[in-house]
Amino acid sequence: MSDEAVRYLVDGGAAMLTMDQPHNRNAMTPALLNGLSGGLEKAHADKGVRVIVLTNTRPVFCAGADLSGSGDAPAPRTGLPAILAAIQDSPKPVVARIAGHCVAGGVGLAAACDFSVADEGARFGFTEVRIGVAPAVISVVCLPKLRRGDALELFLGGERIGARRAAEVGLITQAVPADRLDAAVDAIVTRLLAGGPQALAAAKQLVNDVPGMDRTEAFAWAAGLSASLFASAEAAEGMAAFREKRPPSWAPPG
Repeated sequence: MSDEAVRYLVDGGAAMLTMDQPHNRNAMTPALLNGLSGGLEKAHADKGVRVIVLTNTRPVFCAGADLSGSGDAPAPRTGLPAILAAIQDSPKPVVARIAGHCVAGGVGLAAACDFSVADEGARFGFTEVRIGVAPAVISVVCLPKLRRGDALELFLGGERIGARRAAEVGLITQAVPADRLDAAVDAIVTRLLAGGPQALAAAKQLVNDVPGMDRTEAFAWAAGLSASLFASAEAAEGMAAFREKRPPSWAPPG
């Protein structure tokens, strides 16, 4: 990719997007936002990519908005709302590997992902109120994961919390020792690669869409989805593999 702020690498069915601006703590510069947007588009278009991993060069996962004051920088091609939506709407699971602190907009990136694993030394914070603003855009992806009381404490207080506390309140999936971060992320990716690509996309759609429907609508929609999945070639292969006691065609070797 031409955007050096985000490096792109595909390995074994997983596309890794690495935010690589350690000099400014991976602040959301136009270059970083363009790199994230371009990387997500590239991963979505590549049929060989089954899972997307979002990570960073240490020491900071993402410091949020770029407050450097460089007003002459060109506007990004894609803004943060579209990037968060692309992560949540992605038919391919997105896993965040958080190697370092995660602040403001960075918390939004972590919360938008389907799985987020942080090293337990990382700290998280909605620090916007400390500079006279509010976590407005990222609230769209963070509030569904938080109880009201936790949201008020974190949004209004502006304090940073540890990774274990971030996992307790639901912002991330888990916190692990730094030396176990790669193993924890690899374990999630391996589990995801064992699922059928179409099935994973459908399962994610259920989580995204069913809570917003009334019960009658949800049953009707889900029944139609179920029927289409059972009639698919992917399901036929999966059931045949089950009967024949072999891995399905989409499963990684070994």
